[in-house]
Amino acid sequence: MAEAIVAGGCFWCTEAVFRDVIGVEAVESGYIGGTVANPGYKAVCSGTTGHAEAIRIHYDPARLAYADLLDVFMATHDPTQLNGQGHDIGTQYRSAIFPLDEEQRAEAAAAIARAQAERAASVVTTIEGPATWYPAEDYHQEYWQGEGQRNPYCLAVIPPKLAKLRKSFANRVRA
Repeated sequence: MAEAIVAGGCFWCTEAVFRDVIGVEAVESGYIGGTVANPGYKAVCSGTTGHAEAIRIHYDPARLAYADLLDVFMATHDPTQLNGQGHDIGTQYRSAIFPLDEEQRAEAAAAIARAQAERAASVVTTIEGPATWYPAEDYHQEYWQGEGQRNPYCLAVIPPKLAKLRKSFANRVRA
């Protein structure tokens, strides 16, 4: 089992995308990249802790390469929007990759270059870390599968991301 950590806006949205990717075994929402130990949701949302809402992905590298995982990440959020995604604005919603070793760091740089080659606007995704991971509160985990199905924000944002995933990566999506 391997691990990857990415931040691409609201963690409910990125978690929902990766739960459908073949080779992903588990996804955990959390916080990373800030200066406060054990931050909570309200503190992170205030933008004062420096943390990003992120997901930690546990995946099978025999079924999903880290490079492919990063390509899915770059395609299913807007890597050209600085410090936000859509109406979620602030450094806590930044686009970032948190590599866990030098090999992942090199792959992250290559993924950003591939994403930049596909678009005219500048990719602003950062490569950060090392940094400490803090799991989000329990009610944020598997949010789309539960409360998110009734949340107007999630209903507006997540289905288009899932549609893009299914269209662009049909061979990587669970049936």
